[in-house]
Amino acid sequence: MHAVRRYAFEDKAADYRALAAELGALLAGERDLIANAANTAALLYEALPEVNWAGFYFLRGQELVVGPFQGKPACVRIALGRGVCGTAAAERRTLLVPDVHAFPGHIACDSASRAELVVPLQCADELVGVLDLDSPRSGRFDAEDALGVEALAERFVSASHIPSARAAR
Repeated sequence: MHAVRRYAFEDKAADYRALAAELGALLAGERDLIANAANTAALLYEALPEVNWAGFYFLRGQELVVGPFQGKPACVRIALGRGVCGTAAAERRTLLVPDVHAFPGHIACDSASRAELVVPLQCADELVGVLDLDSPRSGRFDAEDALGVEALAERFVSASHIPSARAAR
C-alpha cells in the first residue's frame, strides 16, 4: 500500500520535485502502461489540491480515448484538434487554460470544471496521448504547475512500456 502525501504547494518547485520522487517510487519496477496510468492518476488526484479530475487519454487512430482517471465519468472519445485535450494533442504542446469557458470548443465533461492543464505524452517523438488535470477553481494552474506536471508526465512515460503508435494503427 502506498500512503499518498497531500502537498500544500506553497513552494511549488520543491513540492513538484517531491511528488516526482514519490511517483518514481510508486512506478518503480512496473512497466505496464495501464497499471502505471491508474496509479499516476490516483496519486495526482489525491496529492494535488483543488483538482476534480486527473487522468489520461490515449491516442487511438485520429482520436483520444479515455484511459485511467480519478473524478466524475468522462468523455470517452475526443477528436484530435477538438477541446483542450484534442488541441494539446494535435499541437503537441502543453495547454494551460485558466478559464475553460473562454476556450473555443471546450468540451464540458464535468460542468464543475473551470480550469484545465493538459500535457501531451510523447515517446520517441510519437504522440501517445495526454495527461489531463481539471480544477473547479478558475486560474488554478500556472506556469509552475505546467512545468511540474510536464516533469511528472515524463516520469510516467519513462517508467511505462509504450507500444509503438505505428504498431497500434
